[in-house]
Amino acid sequence: MKTYPFNALLSRMKFIRRWSLMHSARPENLAEHTTDTAILAHTLALIAQEVTGTPVRPEVVAVAALYHDAPEILTGDIPTPVKYKNDRILSAYRALEAESEELLLNQLPPALRPAMAGYLTGRALSEAEARIVKAADRISALIKCLEEVQAGNREFAGALEAQKAALTGMHCPEADYFLERMLPCYTQNLDELTAQSE
Repeated sequence: MKTYPFNALLSRMKFIRRWSLMHSARPENLAEHTTDTAILAHTLALIAQEVTGTPVRPEVVAVAALYHDAPEILTGDIPTPVKYKNDRILSAYRALEAESEELLLNQLPPALRPAMAGYLTGRALSEAEARIVKAADRISALIKCLEEVQAGNREFAGALEAQKAALTGMHCPEADYFLERMLPCYTQNLDELTAQSE
């Protein structure tokens, strides 16, 4: 009987370290980042639906966010300064990423491949939904930078400012809403966070 290793490969996200060129007070792996991004993307999609009036599908956005970095199982996490060094490197990386998506899809039973393809490639998303997943990805990175700086790790100070600037440049009203009303809570301790619910 033929077996299909797609999910076994995905389970290896926990072994892929992010921020590999930087000293981290607490290392982060790809599985953590993916979970955070999916939760953030779902929240941003709800903000889109209920606050800004942007037509999106929160469940589709959340599932796409779960798979947004799946090709990194095969490529590893390439540091941003390297990935975006020049157009040649970025183009080569995008080709490698597309090949990795195809390789991953082929690790599924054939009947499941069409349904999964849109999530792995992002083609299941509208333009607004894709923008939300990208914003969630950046917010996840921003939160990581914020946590590191709060822990006294100045290694992430420049990355924190770069993520803030990138998010501002996206002109994503859902991200702006999150940054204004929800991000400040990430600087609070547990007592402060739970006191707000009383």
